[in-house]
Amino acid sequence: MSTSLPLGDRLSRGFDRVTGTALGAHQAAVIRIGLSFTWMVFLLREWPNRHEMYGPDGPWSWEMARRLTADNHAFTALLWSDGGLWFEAVYAFAIVTAALLALGWRTRTMTVLSMIGVLSLQNRSVFLGDGGDNVIHLMALYLILTRCGRVWSLDARRAAKRAGQPAGLDLTGIVLWAGCGLALAAAMILGDTRMSWTGHGPLPGVGWASALWALWLVQGLWWVAERHGSGEPRAVLDALANLLHNAGLLVIMAEVCLIYATAGWYKIQGSRWQDGTALYYPLHLDYFSPWPELSHALAGSGLLVLLLSYGTVAVQVAFPFTLLNRRVKNVLLAVMMMEHLGIALLLGLPFFSLAMIVADAVFLPTSFLRRLGSLAGRARDRLLPARTQQSPVQAEDDEAATRTLVG
Repeated sequence: MSTSLPLGDRLSRGFDRVTGTALGAHQAAVIRIGLSFTWMVFLLREWPNRHEMYGPDGPWSWEMARRLTADNHAFTALLWSDGGLWFEAVYAFAIVTAALLALGWRTRTMTVLSMIGVLSLQNRSVFLGDGGDNVIHLMALYLILTRCGRVWSLDARRAAKRAGQPAGLDLTGIVLWAGCGLALAAAMILGDTRMSWTGHGPLPGVGWASALWALWLVQGLWWVAERHGSGEPRAVLDALANLLHNAGLLVIMAEVCLIYATAGWYKIQGSRWQDGTALYYPLHLDYFSPWPELSHALAGSGLLVLLLSYGTVAVQVAFPFTLLNRRVKNVLLAVMMMEHLGIALLLGLPFFSLAMIVADAVFLPTSFLRRLGSLAGRARDRLLPARTQQSPVQAEDDEAATRTLVG
């Protein structure tokens, strides 16, 4: 007959778990790849309209944006200069960093640089965004805390090749780190960046200047620890990194639950959702009808509109509570993903739907993600048969990465 462990032992095991392993490595990788890909494709699709959306030709002028950020203290590099060349450089920078983050190249650095690209464009024209933009905005901040390049990344591939070998000079990492430091110093010295050291930044009392320089120093410290650290100092740094990763992943999960809970409870208060006719109206708006015949056919069935309206509210309100039961959570997760696919098809909101599906993926079972990765790997091997075999060290890392915060 099994007996429960004492409270002290359970707390000790829990502490060892959150500091000894980066939990949910596959879920973090999916978020990294999915959101970066979504943001990159959105920017590429809007390339012909970039000047009207975020640039000098938009209705929200540079001076108006400058006045707004003076009040809300939002970070955006686009207000460092009103030149057209600077705008083109920032827009291209956002695309390139998103692509590199999706590939997992120098992931720790790219999470910061990609975040700068996301905030620079979205905070330049705050009235253009929708729910999907808000998700990308928040996840870009949270990803900095995670070790999202442990699997399915170029970094993981490079680490597997170097397993068992002495660490080299890593000239690329040195140049990248030095270049980021010089760019940050030049931005603060040469331009009116409005980046304060305290008071207005990502955290209370921590300005953007302090935050960015701190991240830069941490990158350098971690590089030194990886190559020259050993024993207790390295173990402490690794435990802190795991703790931050797990905390960041927990914040992402809480954010997704909050999004659905608030959306569901706000819908309950609406009269159109209460009488089950809420979905009838957007299906008749030309702006949200990429397939008018399909939308009108769906809206023509009162029973279907009623079921979809009530079902949407029920799923959103119930989802946070289903985390207590793994099987119910997985079923409801599939229903929500199908719902977002329907939104993308019927209402013509593909990027919003894709961003939400990727955010939902933080709750996908690790076993499912590993099978999905295996299928993708076999498809890749058919196209590129000459592949380096996985090292035993990387196999052990992947085995540890199967652990997650939820099922």
